[in-house]
Amino acid sequence: MTAPLLRFTEFTDDWEETTLENLAEVERGKFSVRPRNDPRYFGGEMPFVQTGDVAGSDMYLKGYSQTLNADGIKVSKVFPADTILITIAANIGDTTITRYAVACPDSVVAIQSKKDKANTIFLKNLIDLQKEFLDSQATQNAQKNINLQVLKPLELFAPSIEEQTKIASFLSTVDEKISQLTQKYQLLSQYKQGMMQKLFSQQIRFKADDGSEFGEWEQVRLGNLVDLISGFAFKSDFFSEDGNKLITPKNFTTTGKANFTDTNTKWTTEISDKKYICRPNDLLVLLTDLTQSCELLGKPILLSQDDGNVLLNQRIVKIIPNRKLEKPFLLYLLLTDDFHELIVSTASGTTVKHSSNKVLQSFNFYLPCLEEQTKIANFLSAIDQKIEVVAQQIEQAKTWKKGLLQQMFV
Repeated sequence: MTAPLLRFTEFTDDWEETTLENLAEVERGKFSVRPRNDPRYFGGEMPFVQTGDVAGSDMYLKGYSQTLNADGIKVSKVFPADTILITIAANIGDTTITRYAVACPDSVVAIQSKKDKANTIFLKNLIDLQKEFLDSQATQNAQKNINLQVLKPLELFAPSIEEQTKIASFLSTVDEKISQLTQKYQLLSQYKQGMMQKLFSQQIRFKADDGSEFGEWEQVRLGNLVDLISGFAFKSDFFSEDGNKLITPKNFTTTGKANFTDTNTKWTTEISDKKYICRPNDLLVLLTDLTQSCELLGKPILLSQDDGNVLLNQRIVKIIPNRKLEKPFLLYLLLTDDFHELIVSTASGTTVKHSSNKVLQSFNFYLPCLEEQTKIANFLSAIDQKIEVVAQQIEQAKTWKKGLLQQMFV
């Protein structure tokens, strides 16, 4: 019998083997103009959904980075609401569902369910289970990609449209819970940013434990309060699957915490000076950003116990504050928009953006006394803890859903 391990009791029929093209219309997007960035075709009201827009969405499309005008629509292809979009280049197999009509380039494929054969939400989840397989079918040219000859004959198992609809309704409830948690995470993050702005601009002030007012903040220059240690240019010849862990730009985030995974962590067997060893509670700042957005340029991270010891790589600097400056306070200060704007506005380079120790040292700001620094850092840390709890809830919900999918689908 071809049926999932977990299903609703009212359904007993076998699931039938079929293909994607039997369940849906599968069409590639289009934009038949070169160069692709010709401004004559952009700036209208039609959403023009890129690969990154699909990758950055969940069940439903969150937004779009470009729009087309009437001329742009003529050289592209428009798909209606309730269409599944799937990426077929670079990041292969990312999917989302549209709530409104959109146009797409040829790096995105549109999948429109045949209403008598497939429920759109069910079909999206079914396709999501094929992500690893689709990635394995990619050809490597300038970048990885697949084509319609891979997607259309994709072999799938599907039940009756009635059972699909029941499964889709259940999974929508799960997705709604994940969406609510995600919204809570975003609201807490926005609240934190707003409070940082008010605290560091002195719109909000703390009082001492005895209720008295703290003194005036002192205008200072960062270079007068810290020592900097620049990273070492570790040679790729010594990179290996073990040895000592390196900190690289891929391990930086916008939240002040490092991100080490199996896929983004580098190791080296090269012997280096002990001064390049970084330990938990060390504060590091990234001086190079590999992206055009410069989102990570100048971002700090405070190493945790889970991160362990790491080696300080080139284009990363360790900051050692003196006794007038609390390290947690400095972490949040370096996460402010004011600091990031200074770093980005003075960055050099075209494809890769760079900052320097000199720019770091030139940062001017107002510094409160140590006791008020501690209160500010503790307040923001408490918000961070709430954000982390919600982030863990989101991951737990996604893991639970993944387990359900493995049992509810063939």
